[in-house]
Amino acid sequence: MAAYMTNIYERLAKFLNELPAGYPPTQSGVELRILQKLFTPEQAELFLHLHLVAERPNVVAYRAHQPLETVACKLDEMERKGLISGEHRPGSPTRYSVNQFVVGFMEEQVDHLDQELVELVDEYLPIFFKQGPWTRVPQIRTIPVGVSIPIQTDVMPYERAEEILNAHNNFAVRNCICRQGHQIKGDDCGKPLETCLSFDEGAKHTVLMGRGRLISKEEALGILKLAEQVGLVLQPSNSKDPIFICACCGCCCGVLSNLKLHEKPADLVANPFIAQHQPELCSGCGVCSERCQMEAITLGNSGSAEFNADRCIGCGLCVSTCPSGALSLVRKPKLPAIPKDTVSNYLQLGQARDILSTARLAGTLVKSTIDRLIAPR
Repeated sequence: MAAYMTNIYERLAKFLNELPAGYPPTQSGVELRILQKLFTPEQAELFLHLHLVAERPNVVAYRAHQPLETVACKLDEMERKGLISGEHRPGSPTRYSVNQFVVGFMEEQVDHLDQELVELVDEYLPIFFKQGPWTRVPQIRTIPVGVSIPIQTDVMPYERAEEILNAHNNFAVRNCICRQGHQIKGDDCGKPLETCLSFDEGAKHTVLMGRGRLISKEEALGILKLAEQVGLVLQPSNSKDPIFICACCGCCCGVLSNLKLHEKPADLVANPFIAQHQPELCSGCGVCSERCQMEAITLGNSGSAEFNADRCIGCGLCVSTCPSGALSLVRKPKLPAIPKDTVSNYLQLGQARDILSTARLAGTLVKSTIDRLIAPR
């Protein structure tokens, strides 16, 4: 029995590593301990029969060779634990698909963290970010706080947080899982906790699963303003039609804190903007260095700010509070390619890791389609 349990988590880890976002192995086996913490052996086994394409329980039951009632119950339980995704459509059975590690089932553990899980994830995240695809294809996207963008600058709707909100009708907010984890460890930075926004179907699902609450557009806009005031970086999902915006600090955020470890964080961020510093205008007040989450601005011996463009992720937090006008945002000469939607983002990740070859992808889609056609209702 012990051998089976070890084997099932190794199989699950291998399966997750074959998904676009990856789940790289470690010498310590911490990635397996995370899975053992979150998944029962039965849930791990069923997860192996799901795809990135959402499918009805009868299809999953057919593929897993298990009774439909049993599978439907397990899938519902797994969705409520945040281990898998569910699509809820009126008058139709819920469709289920896999959740990746990050962004995925880790973030869905919000409000259900404990000391053990926080410590396991802290140990694994540096390895995940170093060995995963994020260092080859920028997956982190930041958008500047609105007041930092020059009026004369042409800005695409997906580059401005307020315009992203205007494209949606339903909004939800949930706690930041990263700052929540640091609270558990006792080293909380004190910045607001309830700041992570989701939209439309994502918002409805957040509330349905009990991970947040519905809010008005006005309250969502208020959260964006609060983020600017307290110095939080706005990070949407990496697509032109983002389904969420997180408000992140460089001390607690798993993404930003690991990004900060790189010599050139700017290379790992899909942002068309970068700060521009005019030393002759700098008053040396130091506000910018306190607000910069990437340590791109420091105060030199002369008392004037020193700017490192290789570390700038274009969030605009330094610009919005510069009293002397020494800092501004400008567009980069070469703009990053932003995927159309989440599916396109997954394809970009998979292609970067060479795990989504045309033949393999076609074979997976054909197999999934056949199963959906022949699975008993």
